[in-house]
Amino acid sequence: MSRSLRAICLLGVLFSPLLGAQENGDEKWRKSEPGWKYEFPRDHGSHHAFKTEWWYATGNLSDDQGHEYGFQLTFFRQGIHPGERSSGSSRFRVMDLPFTHFAFTDVFGKSFRYYQRSSRGAFGEAGFGSPGSIVETGGRMAWMEDWILEERPDGSFHLKATAVTEKGVECSVDLILLQDRPALIHGKDGISSKSSTPGHASHYYSLTRLQATGSVTVHGKSHAVKGLVWFDHEWATNSLETGQAGWDWSGLHLSNGDDLMLFRIRNSQGKTVFLSGTLRDSHGVITDLHDLEMIPRGIWKSPHTGGLYPARMEVIIPSRNLTLTLTPKLPDQELVLSPFAYWEGAVKGEGKSGNDPVTVEGYLELTGYGGKVIGINGN
Repeated sequence: MSRSLRAICLLGVLFSPLLGAQENGDEKWRKSEPGWKYEFPRDHGSHHAFKTEWWYATGNLSDDQGHEYGFQLTFFRQGIHPGERSSGSSRFRVMDLPFTHFAFTDVFGKSFRYYQRSSRGAFGEAGFGSPGSIVETGGRMAWMEDWILEERPDGSFHLKATAVTEKGVECSVDLILLQDRPALIHGKDGISSKSSTPGHASHYYSLTRLQATGSVTVHGKSHAVKGLVWFDHEWATNSLETGQAGWDWSGLHLSNGDDLMLFRIRNSQGKTVFLSGTLRDSHGVITDLHDLEMIPRGIWKSPHTGGLYPARMEVIIPSRNLTLTLTPKLPDQELVLSPFAYWEGAVKGEGKSGNDPVTVEGYLELTGYGGKVIGINGN
């Protein structure tokens, strides 16, 4: 989903003073409209004609001792002017603003850490790769200093992020990701709708089941790991509709081989105003879901912000005879970042697909849940 929604809300809060001037200008941003034809690796790169874009990876990993880890690494691009900077123009002419989130869950150690970086990228310390550079060199798709997401010449991906304190490396991930399933395109006719009102949509695809090998570092100690990573890439100009104040999103790996993406969008009263999802089964058959339910159960109160979040999430898809209950691997996976906070973390679950039991792992995102949670600009 709708991490484009998150990007639009959060980037709007961060950069509204800079963006206000251009809203009244003559510059024209391209809208997400039906008919987009996805091409890879071209579409792994940046789309500077659109105002908002993100590259997002989440993973559930384990080491040889069975210790579990989770991570989120997200690169955001917020456009200031459409298109790319012309040759010969000043490097200080800002065309877009990048920032990045990195979060790390040590399930065994019962700890959660999160980090944020931002930069103008004037000297190449942050930026986004063009489709041409990716095709020719297997180069970087998005980077922020030494946090990096790149496609390699052999078609695999390299992901790396390291958090360093005065005591040394606090945590890190360094992974090679192998794609064993085609890109999963969400929505219909090239767009993923975010409202029942036409004109609110994005271009959105996922690499759902990337086989990950590499290492994580916890308190300076390295651990060899393997697992599954879910990668999302989304770009848009006009996703968010007035009155949409929060959302729940999940990308899930089911033990029967199914991949499931689902989201619901809520208004300021907490009522569901839009639901959508995509399921790809183990045979590659894709279903655009319209009858799903996401039902919050219980309450977890944040000790940091006072926000009241669902303690778990029930998922019901009658057309697939599928029921799931998602439970956080750690209750506290809230990112308290200036000037906003949201919950996003590793989850596990169980349920039934037809008459067969099924287990699940993945990530869940929860935004706009009361208390002192800030940075959600619902109208």
